[in-house]
Amino acid sequence: MKNKIKNIRYGLFIFLFSMMVSCNENEFLKEVPKDFYSPENSYVSMANFESSFTDLYARVRAIQYNGDEYENTLNLLGTDIIVCGRGTDDRLGNYATAFVPTNWAVFQLWRDWYKIISNANTMLSRLDASELTETEKLKAEAEAKFFRGFAYRNLVYLYGGVPLIVEEIAEPKADFTRASKDEILNQIVSDLTDATANLPTIDQVADGKVSNVVAAHYLAETLIALGKYDEAITAASVTINDPNTDLMTSRFGSRASEDPYDEMLKFTQPGDPYWDLFQVGNQNRKSGNKEALWVAQMEIDVLGGLLESTGGGPNRWERNCDPVGWMTFKDPDGKEGMRGIPLSDYNGGGRGVSFIKCTNFFLFDLWQSDFDNDIRNAPHNIVRDLVFNNPASAYYGQSAVLPDGTSTSSTWTEQNWRWYPYPSKTTTPGQHPDGIFANKELSILTSGAGNTYHDMYLLRLAETYLLRAEAYLGKNDKANAAKDINVVRTRSQASSVAVADVTIDYILDERARELIYEEQRRLTLSRTGKLVERVRLYNPQNEDNIQDYNALLPIPAAEIEANKDAVLEQNPGYVQ
Repeated sequence: MKNKIKNIRYGLFIFLFSMMVSCNENEFLKEVPKDFYSPENSYVSMANFESSFTDLYARVRAIQYNGDEYENTLNLLGTDIIVCGRGTDDRLGNYATAFVPTNWAVFQLWRDWYKIISNANTMLSRLDASELTETEKLKAEAEAKFFRGFAYRNLVYLYGGVPLIVEEIAEPKADFTRASKDEILNQIVSDLTDATANLPTIDQVADGKVSNVVAAHYLAETLIALGKYDEAITAASVTINDPNTDLMTSRFGSRASEDPYDEMLKFTQPGDPYWDLFQVGNQNRKSGNKEALWVAQMEIDVLGGLLESTGGGPNRWERNCDPVGWMTFKDPDGKEGMRGIPLSDYNGGGRGVSFIKCTNFFLFDLWQSDFDNDIRNAPHNIVRDLVFNNPASAYYGQSAVLPDGTSTSSTWTEQNWRWYPYPSKTTTPGQHPDGIFANKELSILTSGAGNTYHDMYLLRLAETYLLRAEAYLGKNDKANAAKDINVVRTRSQASSVAVADVTIDYILDERARELIYEEQRRLTLSRTGKLVERVRLYNPQNEDNIQDYNALLPIPAAEIEANKDAVLEQNPGYVQ
């Protein structure tokens, strides 16, 4: 019996001793998910990484085109060329009341760009432990760094110096502090330099994916901000000189054999390559478009593609940007001059609701020297006329617009936001999908219209030419700056700019003519230090309520309050 007890004690001792020396408590207690995705099992194969990149592309697309409409339009409204369509304090129409630390869109932009940074950092931190080949790692690293650099690019121009985070954050943290603007810019240069060197060339990537020439463009932009003009010219030239990129100077794509036509407005215009750029199906390289560098994919009736042929989807660019003149727009006698329903033609464009519109500076002043010959100002590219289309009206078939841009309509007198000229690139005249036609023969759309049914540009080569011109101007090489500007203007049949007339303001004017509703205008004006000056010069709605400190957005109040273990400083001028 004693031996039995002794053996039991000895066996128990051996068991306990082996447990103490052989069990790693940390490993034993570590939870490894088996039935759901987590950072531990989500970044193993290249397919895992590609899924995460798909999410990053979707997030960029959402910020600029299909998320909350206040976030989509924050970088447009209150600038020199775009204002709140209805002239009220909502939709960011007044700097004093809208551009404040508690504004939802101000917080939303901050949060969404940092989410992209967070996801990119997680991907970068998981590369070494993944099963990727060295070639796959290099590509994934370059793509993740591109998105991190691109996100910081947006943050630094909008908010100034911001917290710099380049590692995965695995635990709660509430002691962020702001890095300097130059520190952020130098981090962007580092990320985009690697992306330019290691991303595939544009002919090797699928439509919608970033390539080395996209990274090189944004690298050039960042180098300009740092005053490194020669390096910026070199980077921009990578994009411009690539054999797979070119400005579209000839007709191409789905409507290359068609001329823009409108029965109500009584015009048939010669088509042009600028018009072709914005026709359905023409945004990607598969259409022959070598000017498109980065395009947000808006697929119709495809899961995750955002758009539905029956009118659904959040890409409400047509709704936001176009006038609502089709609805209860009365003739000079006060009778119904319009049928009261949106049309799929240039007389209606679609279901606009006049939320945002172009300033008179854009609509009139910018075109004075080339009003009739610049194709970007042709009637099919900027719609300047509206015709009464109700057969019951005594004014049926007559123009509702006077030469000075005002209207003969009694409705317009009371609510002048119901009609204004608009760039047709925001809609798809004659190309709305069948599912939203109430009567296709009459071009009548259902009330569910309002989306823009083509893919949306994030970057075109024309912008790179204007960016390189900016770099040449920075080193006072106006001759080469003029050459780059005139490449863009020649395509548009506009007169050439003289070398002596090249200034940063001229380049900003040309960007407006070429890139209206494509570029994030606030970002451009903040980057060049011109926001406040040009709003006061060209934007009557905001000239008196913008302040010097509005050159930057406020740091969101919610972020400052949540950062309890350190001071996250507010931008000067804003009251917390």
